[in-house]
Amino acid sequence: MNIEGRDFLLLAALAAAATPSWGQAAGQASSGTPSVASTPDLSGAWTHPYVGFELPLSGPGPVRNSSRLRAGPQAGVGDGRQLVGDYTNPILKPQAAEIVKQHGEISVTGVTYPTPLNQCWPQPLPYVFQTPAMWMLQQPNQITIFYAPDHEVRQVRLNQPHPARVTPSWSGDSVGHYEGDELVIDTVGIKADRPFAMVDTYGTPYTEALHVVERYRLIDYEAAEEAQNRARKEHGYIPLNDSGLSVDPNYKGKGLQLQFTVEDDGVFTMPWSATVTYRRSVNDWFEYVCAENTHKYNTERDAAVPTADKPDF
Repeated sequence: MNIEGRDFLLLAALAAAATPSWGQAAGQASSGTPSVASTPDLSGAWTHPYVGFELPLSGPGPVRNSSRLRAGPQAGVGDGRQLVGDYTNPILKPQAAEIVKQHGEISVTGVTYPTPLNQCWPQPLPYVFQTPAMWMLQQPNQITIFYAPDHEVRQVRLNQPHPARVTPSWSGDSVGHYEGDELVIDTVGIKADRPFAMVDTYGTPYTEALHVVERYRLIDYEAAEEAQNRARKEHGYIPLNDSGLSVDPNYKGKGLQLQFTVEDDGVFTMPWSATVTYRRSVNDWFEYVCAENTHKYNTERDAAVPTADKPDF
């Protein structure tokens, strides 16, 4: 089933529910809530043709792949078949660096180590930002973000504080607000007591202190294309990903750029930042259910999704 089926009905229903509220808000002043005219239109399907984070132009950045392709048109690009995180990155505390090093040692043997994605588990922040496709739905009181694959969903409450005591959850507690033409999202309470707790594909760990701040803004077509071209030199290029979505080559409108900052005193020596640049998508959003394809899913063994050997009734 593609987006014309069940997923489309869900999105359409949510959008229809939001429309009257947006119309009523137009031109009205309300304390703490921007009007429609001042709110950037970030809704819709977005994609980036690579898997990974864009390195910042300056300042501390994420762990990157030390294993690079040595020949061919993509010489110098990170080798996606061999994930060897740079454990010497100064953002890592010694224990975290050792964990990244151990994951790299596994990868160079030709074995694919388990990650949230290849084990069909929820992807935490900021790991999920590597997902090549996402759909954002703006509503007056919340932002809903759908990620492919596996249709993971985040809900971001607008103009509200975090509760005094946050109960940890798979995606954490996210609150947002608009600052001019930017959407700012603050997330805490990301569940750390879980299998495959990592912030990237190199196994970089995190603790319950993980704090992620996202900033989304629209950028000109030329800037978006330039940013994605830089990312291709780091991560390579995926013309069509498992979500079924790919960059629309004919769309010359604005792109969407996410700049995020990560803090975690239990793992990192300092805050670090990275970027993900999206462009508008073409094609349908395919149904993608990881748990229905668990056998040898990107690893040498079945994915670690909960299963039962006999009925529980």
